[in-house]
Amino acid sequence: MRQSSVRGERPRRRRSGTQQQPDADQLGWDDSLYKDAGPPPDAPDRIPGAVAVSADGAGDGKSDKTTGRSDGKTARGGKGGRGGGRRKGGDAAAHGGRRRRRKGRVLRWTALGLGFLLVGGAGAGYLYYEHLNSNLRKGKLDLGEGGLRKPEPNAFGQTPLNILLIGSDGRNNEKNIKLGGAGKDRDRKPLGDVQMLLHVSADRSNMSVMSIPRDTRVPIPKCTDPNDGHVYPQITAAINQSLQRGGPGCTVATWKELTGVYIDHFMMVDFGGVVDMADAIGGVPVCVDNNIYSHNKSDGHGSGLKLTKGTHSVKGVQALQWLRTRYGFEDNTDIGRAKAQHMYMNSMVRQLKSGTKLTDPGKLRDLAEAATKALTVDDDLGSPMKLYDLAGELRRVPTKRITMITMPWVYGPGERYVLPKPGDAEQTFALLRNDTGLDGKDTGKKKKKAPDPKPSTPKEQLKVVVQNGTQSTVSGPVPGRAAVVQQHAAQLGYTAAGTDSTLTSQADTTVEYSDGKLRGDALALAKALGLPTSAVRESGSAEGLRLIVGNDWRTGTVYPKPAGGGDDSGKAPENDSTLNGEDNKACMKVNPQYTF
Repeated sequence: MRQSSVRGERPRRRRSGTQQQPDADQLGWDDSLYKDAGPPPDAPDRIPGAVAVSADGAGDGKSDKTTGRSDGKTARGGKGGRGGGRRKGGDAAAHGGRRRRRKGRVLRWTALGLGFLLVGGAGAGYLYYEHLNSNLRKGKLDLGEGGLRKPEPNAFGQTPLNILLIGSDGRNNEKNIKLGGAGKDRDRKPLGDVQMLLHVSADRSNMSVMSIPRDTRVPIPKCTDPNDGHVYPQITAAINQSLQRGGPGCTVATWKELTGVYIDHFMMVDFGGVVDMADAIGGVPVCVDNNIYSHNKSDGHGSGLKLTKGTHSVKGVQALQWLRTRYGFEDNTDIGRAKAQHMYMNSMVRQLKSGTKLTDPGKLRDLAEAATKALTVDDDLGSPMKLYDLAGELRRVPTKRITMITMPWVYGPGERYVLPKPGDAEQTFALLRNDTGLDGKDTGKKKKKAPDPKPSTPKEQLKVVVQNGTQSTVSGPVPGRAAVVQQHAAQLGYTAAGTDSTLTSQADTTVEYSDGKLRGDALALAKALGLPTSAVRESGSAEGLRLIVGNDWRTGTVYPKPAGGGDDSGKAPENDSTLNGEDNKACMKVNPQYTF
């Protein structure tokens, strides 16, 4: 296990013939985080007045063994009761019990937040330990050149959170070859065979997870490898190939170009990392509607998963088999596999939220080790405290508002690959961009609308700044676009409108206003241009009114209607793959060719 250098670190003496377990500070763990102060003041849901417990506090001094550890060691907790000093009497014992429960609560929620990211690229852990920072691998977030504009905070200063989860099929070591097979691919660059976007709403009331099948044919933008400077030209290919073109930052650039969704972070994990983390988490219940053996004797296809009909608890290698199974689920394609992955993730979240898992600090330390050693994250997320903060954000989302789907798709010619389904895919992307939950409940919960305010200024006197937002890594910007739309606005009576020569990148055309008094003017401008009311947004950075012409309006002066007949209702298109976080009755359909 790698160790961080910490000031004042001293080796402990050995007893005769044995090595005594090191203290936390000898392992590079910052025990000061637990002494006196408790969690940081800004830690999510900090318990006011909670008493801190030292790193080697509650626990039985042992940790579960996990398979596949690279160093053959297991992290161990200290003996129970050592952490906060020993007290005598029933009151002290009760107080110590409360402290242990508080500690377990914080750790369990940290595990929940990061454990949710298991399939696509993350884990959970005992995130106060500074030495975990050295476990993390880090990379540049975006290797493209698009520079998609980050969404403005809402009226309450809140912003949505988008995390791209990537599962790599790399065979770059013996462990991954053993787990993934295909030793001939040892020298091949890994493919991003699992890709999911996790969208958390600005108010943290809901979470939407969207998978894209690995063989979806999309434009992959020009990417530059940050390590050797190699430039990969733009191509159109299966989306899983984006990982081979400089790393996860190129996959991020591809998703941003395809969906128009700004991505804040990425997390990536490989076969071995999934196994280690699944072992540390423990068994997760999954269900099949028939016996399944994912193995084809004639061609060797299959993950090796073998289960009888009903519910089973899977972990370790068997969990990886479940997550990789394509031959045996539904129609033997990546579509069924994505549904199985969603089912596993939902089940894991329910277990972690119930508090039945990961209450033992020793197990939490094991999970932290497995998770941080398995992770590759973007530079801005590359610290234990950043991961802890992320866990705090994720924990706020109620399970009943977690929705998982696969991107609407259609087969391409010859059914050799799939394509985003015209209309439905873009409508789904737009909901994510507009921070609308895919479960449809955001629309239903809205209160009766107040009448729209009237314009406060005559349109010929209204100062409107028009900006070109058509920058695209694939298509490039449309020169002079702001001037064309500005002239069109002038013809509609907005003669005081001007342009901003700064080029930006935005999927949707928007009208932004800086002050609530201007909302009526913004709505009137949007109506005059034929824009939907969802295009009108309050912005802290806008001065007066700002019209940003996005990539949805690259030509002409008539705003185009959404492809496929999409509307402005905020409802997601029908999707057979939708799975709710509270659905504990879901069972994977087994393909009859792979039963026994």
